[in-house]
Amino acid sequence: MSQEIILILLIPFLGTMLGSAFVFFMRKEMPMRLQKLLLGFSSGVMVAASVWSLLMPSMEMNESMGKMAIVPTTVGFLIGMGFLLLLDLLTPHLHLEAKRPEGPRSHLSKTAMLALAVTLHNLPEGMAVGVVLAGAMQGGLGISEVAAATLALGIAIQNIPEGAIISMPMRAAGNSKWRSFVIGTLSGAVEPIGAILVILLSSILIPFVPYTLAFAAGAMMYVVVEELIPEASIEPHSNLSTIGFAVGFSLMMVLDVVLA
Repeated sequence: MSQEIILILLIPFLGTMLGSAFVFFMRKEMPMRLQKLLLGFSSGVMVAASVWSLLMPSMEMNESMGKMAIVPTTVGFLIGMGFLLLLDLLTPHLHLEAKRPEGPRSHLSKTAMLALAVTLHNLPEGMAVGVVLAGAMQGGLGISEVAAATLALGIAIQNIPEGAIISMPMRAAGNSKWRSFVIGTLSGAVEPIGAILVILLSSILIPFVPYTLAFAAGAMMYVVVEELIPEASIEPHSNLSTIGFAVGFSLMMVLDVVLA
């Protein structure tokens, strides 16, 4: 595995680390206005990444099928949504602002269930980077390493506020700054791990790249619709979430068109 590939794999993780470091410079609690803005921003980036970096390339690969090119993309997208729904139902987890855990009953600690919630959130992002990288490494599929790096950069940008959103509540709950930073940073570790697993399975997945690209998009969209947008839309200051969404979507769209 080349140094360029390793760097691309680590870019999203570095974004989470940078965001988690906010705990050293901010007060114990993140202002509600800023949190709403960042939630909207993350949602916008993920939606734009799903469309421009995953769904559109998926359809372009099957242009020879004419209107039927939409079939693999639609199937992969729905399977991705269903996969995350299944994980959501079968995995005990607790979101940061929630009072009750989701999924089956368990005796896991609150910290463990928080970690599982973050894992469910970050796994699709790692898979998305892995799928695009696997396509670039294979060659002949119209996917470049630049496209993979652009996607990784976009996810890293949205991971910066995400890391802060995770580490700041940990600090507010009484953890030390360093412990909060470490927990926030480790929340992004699943992304390179997920990407590497997809790359290792690339020999099996490459024939189904149009499906796997759409699968990753569906998984990411599930997180946006199930978690990010509902949290961002709760009053007060939901209008800031809308502004953040517009900025995040526009930024990722520009990155993908200009750099890819």
